[in-house]
Amino acid sequence: MDYWTRISKKVLFVASGIIILLFIVKLFSFSSEQTTDDITYYNNFKQDYSIYSLMIPELMDFCDEAVPLGDLDVKRRFDKELLSNTYFQSNTVVLMKRSRRWFPIIEPILKRHNIPDDFKYLAIAESNLTNAVSPAGAVGYWQLMKATAKSFGLEITLEVDERYNMVKSTEAACKYLKRAYGQFGSWTISAAAYNMGIDGIKRQIKKQKSNNYYDLYLNTETSRYIFRILAIKRLFTHPDEYGFHVREKDKYEIVPSHVITIDSSISNLVEFAFSQNTNYKILKTFNPWLRKNKLTNSSRKTYQIEIPDSGYKVFFNYARDSLSLRDSLKDLRPDRQAADSVKQ
Repeated sequence: MDYWTRISKKVLFVASGIIILLFIVKLFSFSSEQTTDDITYYNNFKQDYSIYSLMIPELMDFCDEAVPLGDLDVKRRFDKELLSNTYFQSNTVVLMKRSRRWFPIIEPILKRHNIPDDFKYLAIAESNLTNAVSPAGAVGYWQLMKATAKSFGLEITLEVDERYNMVKSTEAACKYLKRAYGQFGSWTISAAAYNMGIDGIKRQIKKQKSNNYYDLYLNTETSRYIFRILAIKRLFTHPDEYGFHVREKDKYEIVPSHVITIDSSISNLVEFAFSQNTNYKILKTFNPWLRKNKLTNSSRKTYQIEIPDSGYKVFFNYARDSLSLRDSLKDLRPDRQAADSVKQ
C-alpha cells in the first residue's frame, strides 16, 4: 500500500510540474506576442503622428507697432502663445468660423473711431467672441466691468444689459481704448491697459520707469495678454502656414436681419416674438441684452431690437413653407418630433 502511495505521489508531482511548466511557457509566449504587437502599434503611432515646433516670423507688429522678436524673452513668450493656440485646433477653427458673424460688425465701428483693425483680435482674446461672464464680473464680448460700462453710457438694469449687445459694447470698448491711447500714446500699452486697467498700467510705468510694454514686469495675465492677441492675429492672417484650412463656405453664416425701433414697454417678449414671426429663443439669440422676458420702458427710451428677415424659418429649414408659426411650434414638440422620426 505504501509502495503504490509513493508511486501515485511521484506521478502527481511530475504531472503538476509539467502543467506548471506549460503554463509558464504559455505565459511567456503570450507576453512575447503582446510585446511584439505593442512595438508594431507604437512604431505606427510614431510614423503617423507628428508634433512640430513652429516657425516664428522675423517681423511682427500690433497696430503697426513693432514687436521686438529679436528679444529672446519676447520671442519665447510669443512662441508659447502661438503653440497654445495652434495646437488647440478645435477652438481656433471655431473662432475662425465665428469671426464671419462678428468681424463685419466690429470692423466698421473700430474704423469709425479711428481704432486700428488689430483690436478685433482683442475681442477674441477677451471672450472668444461669445457673451462670456468672468469670475470677476466682466461681461460680454468685450468683457466690460459694470462700472466701466456705465461710465461709457451703457445701460445695465435687471431687464437690460447692453454689455451683451455687440454694437453698443464695441462702441464702449472703443471709447475706453481712445482714452487709454490719449494717455499712453501707444496702442500696445493701451491694449495692456484694457486688461489691467489704465491706473494699474500707470502705476507700473511709474514704478519701473518704462512705458514699453515689452520691458515691463507685469502680472501673469497681462504679461501673456498681448502675446495671445499676437498669436491669434498670426493664425488668422496666415492660417495656411499653421495647417488651418477653413473654407469661406464653412464659416458660420450671417443671417440677414432688420431692426425694429421700440419706444414703449413690452409686457411679454414671447408674444412679441410671435408678432414678429419668430419665437422667444430666436429673439433672445439675436438680442441677448434683453435679460428678462419683458421690457419696462416708462421713460420711452428708444431701443433697437434685431429680428431675422425671414423670421422663424431661417433657423428651422422646414420643407413646408406654408406652415404658420403656430404650426411650426407644434412641430417642435417632443411627441411630434418622435412621430416625424418614425415617418422618416
